[in-house]
Amino acid sequence: MRKEKTNKGIILAAGDGDRLGSLTAICPKVLLPVNGKEQLIRYPIEALAAAGVSDIAIVVGYLGDSVIEALGNGDDFGVRLQYVYNSDYLGGNAISVYKAREWVQEEPVILCMGDHVIDGEIVKRLLDRQTVNETLCVDYTPACHHELAEATKVTVDSTGCIKDIGKNLVYWDAIDTGVFLLTENFFQALHELFQRRGTEVTISDVTRFLVGRGHPFNTCDVSDCFWADVDTKEDLDMVRG
Repeated sequence: MRKEKTNKGIILAAGDGDRLGSLTAICPKVLLPVNGKEQLIRYPIEALAAAGVSDIAIVVGYLGDSVIEALGNGDDFGVRLQYVYNSDYLGGNAISVYKAREWVQEEPVILCMGDHVIDGEIVKRLLDRQTVNETLCVDYTPACHHELAEATKVTVDSTGCIKDIGKNLVYWDAIDTGVFLLTENFFQALHELFQRRGTEVTISDVTRFLVGRGHPFNTCDVSDCFWADVDTKEDLDMVRG
């Protein structure tokens, strides 16, 4: 596929953060402070902004009004923030992506997780690739703070394309960092799976579906970049240093 500008990003921020217990009883996980007043979701927003992605849709659900009130229209970040509501936020995470399909309008888009602390270099490296097609940023050398039992693992072929993906892979090459480049091919596959299964569809499900159909799903090596997935109190303590 020819190289084209990618100017849109999606950040998933709909989940209820139940594994953090009382910390998310009245505060959505993505608004938990990391350093001083720096909230979790500021990291993916700032990573996208630094890479020149200026139109960002944030998919909200649980306590979504709090997220909207905290972030506003994006002026503080130098971007334009739009909000998409996912009433099915207790379903699979791909449903939050699906809710943003109309906003994407068949353009390529960078997908990030609102509860991941990420180095801005990850998004820049993804956008520096020569082609625009389905790509997942992967880490071949996970750090000690990456909980491998919970991580989504990836096996990769000799061309750098995904062969399989899932949490329960016994043999694997790298782990999923939660940063993707997606095209309309992904959304079409997601639509098909949504029609079949309803809201219980994950991003990994869609990836496996595309791979199973022979659609190449590339990887981008970001092993030397810092990133962290915040799911538990221990994860939060780690990123707070």
